[in-house]
Order: sequence, then C-alpha cells, then structure tokens
Amino acid sequence: MQTHRPRGADVFHSPWMDGALLHSPCPMVVTLHGLSALKRRSERLRTALRPQLRHLAVQRAARVIVSTEAIAEEARERFGLQRDSIAVIPEAPHPEMRPRDAGEIAAAQRRHDLPERYLVWVGSLEHPDPSQHMAKLAAAPRELPLVLVGPTRPWAHELPGVKLTGHVGESDLAAILAGARALVLPSDDEGLSVPAVEALACGTPVVAFDVPARRELLGDRAVFVAPGDLPGLIAAAQLAAPPPALPTAWTWPDAARATWRVYEQAARVAAPRGRTGRSPARAASPGYR
Repeated sequence: MQTHRPRGADVFHSPWMDGALLHSPCPMVVTLHGLSALKRRSERLRTALRPQLRHLAVQRAARVIVSTEAIAEEARERFGLQRDSIAVIPEAPHPEMRPRDAGEIAAAQRRHDLPERYLVWVGSLEHPDPSQHMAKLAAAPRELPLVLVGPTRPWAHELPGVKLTGHVGESDLAAILAGARALVLPSDDEGLSVPAVEALACGTPVVAFDVPARRELLGDRAVFVAPGDLPGLIAAAQLAAPPPALPTAWTWPDAARATWRVYEQAARVAAPRGRTGRSPARAASPGYR
C-alpha cells in the first residue's frame, strides 16, 4: 500500500527523500536516488525549514537505500550516517528492455514520426532541471537529429531543433532505444541512470558525463566524457560503437528481494528513541546539533 501516513505497519518505506517522515510510527527506510540537487548553490543558500527537516528525517531512518557505493559514501558524509545503515541496491532495466528486430524498430519510428537515424535522451520534461542541461543539449551542433522521450510541459516544446515523443509505453521505448545511434546523458546528477541501464539492455550505446556513481554502475559498457563537455558528448555519441554483451542481468525481482532484506533489518532495529526521535546508533550531522 502506498501512503505517506503509515498506520499499523511494521516498516515504512519512502522511495524518495521528500517523503521521509520526521516522526515515523514504525522503523523507516528511505531511498536516495542521488544528492546532486543538494550541491547546487541555490539549495545551499536556502534557509527555509523544510530542507533542514528533510535532512533530519533521513538521519532518523533505520536504513537508507542507494544504487551505488559512490552515493553511499556521499550519503554517509553528508548526513552523518553509519555505513552499515546504508544498503546498496543497483537499479535494473524493465523486463521489456531487450534488443528489438528491424520490424519492431521501424514500426515504433513510424508511430512516433521519428527519423531513421537519431540520438536519443530519455527522462521527464515536465519541470526544468538544471542538472540535465537540456537547453544546451538542444542547441548543441550535431549531425544527427535529437529525439527526447518522456512526458512534457509547454516549456519543453520551446527547445530548438529536437523531436519530442511525449510519454511512450515500455515496448515502444525499447524499440526507440534499440533504433537510436546512442543514448546521451548530459547530466551531472549521479542518480539518474535508469535510462542508461535500459539502453544497454537494448544493445544501444550510452555516452554520458563522467560522474563517479554512473561510472561505477555502467563500467566499461558506456563511453564517458568530462562533465560539461557537450560538444564532446555529441561527437562521441555520433561515433559510438555497440556496447559489450550484457553480463548476467540484475533484475527488478533481484532488487525486490534485496529491498525485502532491508525491511527485515529495519524491523529488527527498532532501537529505543529519545525525545528527538533520533536513533542512538545514528551519528548527528554538524548542521543539526
């Protein structure tokens, strides 16, 4: 059951930081997808109480889930967490994400009015995200068309020289990825890597900005360029070779089993809490002493 007010539960899981509770009635698990937003100058300068309470809520979690060791180390340092309270559970591709034949690719391209050769980006275009650098990506010189896949708002339709598909189903997404010359990831947000995992599952090259968490997750199966080097990103994408064969796949059922083990650990924590609600096993962050 999905709710932000758990009642009668043994464990509450917030799949994002904003949903973490200051006073959870049961042991809480929080998933952190990335911490890039917390590094932005605008976020550091904010004095509102809400961001501070989010941090404190994460500190009170019985367990924290992240997708890579790099994010785990950053979470440990930023929130003052003990390393054994953080579980690393990698992300997995949707079951539909697999190589597609020429007929499936051509049919999806016709349905979405796509060119035969193109670069692709996948994500949400509902709200501008500074970490994605979408305006710069759209304006960057390139030989191949750029297709942007994902839900949109009016601002996205003002991006120059791109093809927007809007939201597409998983089967069409797999065909669009499989037909692309490469997936481009012009993002310095280390938590936004599911499209890369899914592109590789479809046999599509991935070219991304080099951030530690993404390099850890993708290894030698992706091409990395220096963060901010959009011309280099485009050039590498237009020349990218097919990725190495996919190793033994990590699946969402694997991730679900690992997450269930985290729930079991969280349920066993249930340490007595003081008046502030902070677990005595959790180190305090200097900003909240």
